[in-house]
Amino acid sequence: MFQTVVVGAADSPTATRAFDAAVDLVARSGGTLHVVSAYKPVTRSSAAVPAEFRDAVQPDSRVRSVLEDLAARARSQGVTVQSHDQRGDPAQAVQDVAERVSADLVVIGSQGMNRRILSSIPNTIAHQAECAVLIVKTD
Repeated sequence: MFQTVVVGAADSPTATRAFDAAVDLVARSGGTLHVVSAYKPVTRSSAAVPAEFRDAVQPDSRVRSVLEDLAARARSQGVTVQSHDQRGDPAQAVQDVAERVSADLVVIGSQGMNRRILSSIPNTIAHQAECAVLIVKTD
């Protein structure tokens, strides 16, 4: 069984399907789930932005909120989980974490694969990962 599983995460129904599949696998194996979400930094200052709009200007805070929610869901199912908020490209963020934690498996949703381009997140990870990859049908 897979003991160290990395899953890409986002605030979308399709990403949630991949997350749920990863939680199920890790719950069965008793391993550790690493949940990764990436954001692109915004260069403008948010000092003058009202609090209710800061997530739009500071995407890292939204990513951390999504990760906290997902981690709580995993823990409620008895899964050991670690969250990773990463700056930059989502595919590269997943791969970086997978390498850093010596992942046995990366779980990613299929969203974007039907575009027939190699630059989609699942295609990039499937072609470049150094471990097994599970692509969950999400679209």
